[in-house]
Amino acid sequence: MEFKRLFIEKKPIIGMIHLNSAHGETVLERAKKEIEIYFQYGIYPLVENYFGSADDCEEVLKWLKENHKEKIYGINILGNYHKAFELAKRYDAKFIQIDSVCGHLQPDDDEEYGMSLERLRKENDIVLLGGVRFKYCSVLSGRSVEEDLRIGMTRCDAIVCTGTGTGCATPFEKVDMFKNVLGDFPVITGAGVTLETAKETMEHCDGFIIGSWLKHTHQDTGFVCEDNVRRLYDIVGNEKV
Repeated sequence: MEFKRLFIEKKPIIGMIHLNSAHGETVLERAKKEIEIYFQYGIYPLVENYFGSADDCEEVLKWLKENHKEKIYGINILGNYHKAFELAKRYDAKFIQIDSVCGHLQPDDDEEYGMSLERLRKENDIVLLGGVRFKYCSVLSGRSVEEDLRIGMTRCDAIVCTGTGTGCATPFEKVDMFKNVLGDFPVITGAGVTLETAKETMEHCDGFIIGSWLKHTHQDTGFVCEDNVRRLYDIVGNEKV
């Protein structure tokens, strides 16, 4: 499935569901509250085993399929892209994020990895958001960033660009460099977006993933705050494709 066929009306705002919990709530109870806030403001939830587990992700996806099957939602199983495809297919997730689709492996391993992704994409009509030079990922390909970007765009439906870490700003210069290499191919800003940078971020890319700033603490350990989501939507909620 093509990126712009899935996100047809506007540049997507994708909100992280980190599967955290506290104060006697279960992971599922907290995730349900956060997802309902996102849907209310047109934000697409991305369920990730950041604090939780793959089993937690499956429980949340099961609830999504039973209650919001018509909505667009995604999955990222850190360190196990095969599991992400499996769960996406089982629970009707429309998109998957993989932190790195090119550049993080030695050449011999990279070829096998590329073939694996090609097979999974042919078997599944799911939009794949794939990182290149992604936060915390090693660079072992021996290729230039331009070469890895061009290979990466054959392995996914949109390239995700980040800065150095979770909650750290993604430099506009890096996003622009990705766009200059990739042309019309979608580039998603994957980290560090804040209320102050959201509008300008949208001007440089084709959508963004946001997590930490939407939390009540503006830290990844917090919980999604509806007031923060509303303020973000007021600024960039109607950005067109």
